[in-house]
Amino acid sequence: MFVTKDSIIGDILDADFDTAPFFLEMGMHCLGCPASRGETIEEACAVHGVDVNVLIEKLNNYFNAK
Repeated sequence: MFVTKDSIIGDILDADFDTAPFFLEMGMHCLGCPASRGETIEEACAVHGVDVNVLIEKLNNYFNAK
């Protein structure tokens, strides 16, 4: 999987739920909420005050290492 700012959080979690800690680390503790699962990475980062590029890099590094 390749993550972009337009990737949907639910799609990332469905691809590999082991990515959940990346979202929990940024303060997104409502991963089971239907609204949060439908957010893009960019939207979630804006709400939680996280640099979208940093999260994308972490997630893509994770997926590339698999």
